Amino acid sequence: MIWKGEVLVSNGEGGVYNERMLGGARVWDPYRSKLAALYYVGTGIELTPEMRVLYLGAANGTTVSHLADYTEAVYAVEFAPRPMQDLLEVARRRRTIVPIMADASRPERYAPLVESVDLLYQDVAQPDQAAIAIRNCIFLKAGGNLILMLKTRSVDVRKDPGEVFRDTLDALTAAGLQIKESTWLVPYHNDHAAIVCTKPARAR
Repeated sequence: MIWKGEVLVSNGEGGVYNERMLGGARVWDPYRSKLAALYYVGTGIELTPEMRVLYLGAANGTTVSHLADYTEAVYAVEFAPRPMQDLLEVARRRRTIVPIMADASRPERYAPLVESVDLLYQDVAQPDQAAIAIRNCIFLKAGGNLILMLKTRSVDVRKDPGEVFRDTLDALTAAGLQIKESTWLVPYHNDHAAIVCTKPARAR
């Protein structure tokens, strides 16, 4: 990862979402990106130029654009038409982004468009977040990483966020994934947690 002092940045053309520039690099704002927040409060994984990424819940492309600055290719899946318009504009300016309009819960629909990936990144606001991640692990290489941004209130608003967090960890472990890191994203994002997993060779 690229740090300028205590500030996380990525090297790429600015002006994607009026982000601040620092020494010719784009400031990666942890209040705007949960992945950036993970690097501030936890460890995350090292992004490298040869990586391919499948991003579920790409939204307007804010975090996607930073990932594209670091990696070889980002397959960006988004279902909602309005954010997809913004994502298409971001992809127009960054040739390493492949925008895909699809439902992340139905990976069979976009399987013909996606290669095997080194990183599966998920940020979707649906109740079955763990199940969606597990379903999409078919694209993840053995030894690859899953980063699940858990929106606990989207899973079940009636449950305590800590209980949702524990249930999600159990579900991922039961699917054969190995938990590397799990952390809350406060103070940047309340009731949100990041879970980093590895897919071993024997995982489903």
